[in-house]
Amino acid sequence: MALKETIEAGIKDAMRAKDADRLRALRAIKSMILLEETSGSNADGLSADAEMKILMKAAKQRKDSLDVYVTQNRPDLAEKEQAELSTIEEFLPKQLSEEELTTRIAEIIAAVGATSPADMGKVMGAASKQLAGLADGKAISVKVGELLKK
Repeated sequence: MALKETIEAGIKDAMRAKDADRLRALRAIKSMILLEETSGSNADGLSADAEMKILMKAAKQRKDSLDVYVTQNRPDLAEKEQAELSTIEEFLPKQLSEEELTTRIAEIIAAVGATSPADMGKVMGAASKQLAGLADGKAISVKVGELLKK
C-alpha cells in the first residue's frame, strides 16, 4: 500500500479514536503529499524516494520546532510537536545508531578513497545517497567531518 493510502487509513483511525495529535500529524503529512503531487512534476504519482523525502522534511520541521519550544520554555507547544514527531517517525525507517552511522560512513570514506577534510564533498554526496532516510543529514555531516579529521 502506498504511503498516501496508509496515511488516509490512519486519519480515519485517528478520527475514530479521537486522537487529535495523531490526526493533526497525519493531516499535515497528507497535505505535504498532495502539494507534491499537484506541483506538476509528479503527474504519475510519487515515488517511494519522494515520499521518504516528504517524511524526512516533516520530521525535520517538527524537530526544529521542538528545539525552539524547549529553548523558549514552552512545554505545552513542545509536547504537541513531540507527539506529531512520534507519529511521523512511525512511517520512517529505523534510524541508524551512533555506532552504525560511524561504521557505515567509515566504509563510504574507504570506498570513495577520501583522506582529508578537502574530500568532504565527495564523501557527503555518496553518504547522503546511501543513508537517505536512515540518518539525519546534519548527523551525517558531523560524523563525516569527525572521521576525515582523524
